[in-house]
Amino acid sequence: MSRNANGSAPVPEGGWLDGEQQRAWLAYIRVQLRLTYEMNRQLQSDSDLSLPDYDVLTALSVADGDPMPITALAAQIGWERSRASHHVRRMAKRELVSCGLSANDRRVTEVSLTRHGRKVLEAAALGHVELVRRLFFDGLPPELVGPLSQALESVYANTVAQGTLPPPVDWHPPTSGLARP
Repeated sequence: MSRNANGSAPVPEGGWLDGEQQRAWLAYIRVQLRLTYEMNRQLQSDSDLSLPDYDVLTALSVADGDPMPITALAAQIGWERSRASHHVRRMAKRELVSCGLSANDRRVTEVSLTRHGRKVLEAAALGHVELVRRLFFDGLPPELVGPLSQALESVYANTVAQGTLPPPVDWHPPTSGLARP
């Protein structure tokens, strides 16, 4: 950080966000916080799942029934390993997932979606998709879906490249060069 010209308050290295950057950032934060609240409320009301439960179940559902190491699960959903481990233990008590030591490496904890967990996820997905469509896509002009997808993918790629969490195991950086290494 540098100091203002008068030496009073620190200033970020690249300076403060300009007007359009601040507008975009605040809009993103408002949308992200409100959507998180609404998705969590809907899932709890309709399925007795929290949004974090749904995130874990969804990540495991794409593993095609194969056990997923807890570190891979954590990277997939953007959590620290300890948070994922604690959350998975609570979900295992509800029989949504099973977890145990890897047969190949006893130091590794693996997580799998149970049959019950898959049924709960499938039932929850119906209301979740309807909510996402109603709150997110119904408020977005169709011609902006592609550009928004491209912008968010670019931001995600940069976040993975510049961030501190390991990349998800299925992560393939874009070849367009939009994200800086």
